[in-house]
Amino acid sequence: MNHHTVIDLEKAALARWCNGDPSGFLELSAPDVAYFDPFLSERLDGLDKLTAYYEGIRGKIFAPRYEMIAPRVTEIGNAAVLTFRFVSYSGSEGAEMRWNCTEVYRREDARWRIVQTHWSFTGREQ
Repeated sequence: MNHHTVIDLEKAALARWCNGDPSGFLELSAPDVAYFDPFLSERLDGLDKLTAYYEGIRGKIFAPRYEMIAPRVTEIGNAAVLTFRFVSYSGSEGAEMRWNCTEVYRREDARWRIVQTHWSFTGREQ
């Protein structure tokens, strides 16, 4: 699926993230969100822990140029799995950062909420 509401939600949250504002993702996350990040030694469970982590990096992450590459959504009942590659350029984390991302969204009262996030590093394109 090339176009889906969760892609639009993710793009809007990424735009805020790349300007130092993690609130876009916090507003999308469900209270029972689970979060994996290669900078953390363990999974974060719950919106309260994710909020604490994001508040610690608020205003520190910037990427003047970035790409969301090949987003794909698989919808299964009230769940949607979004996968994509993400590349940021000349940002706070270095000249170029490459990521894989999987987000699992759950539809609650006609609203999509993130229930699981997994970020990992990816290799350079050949």
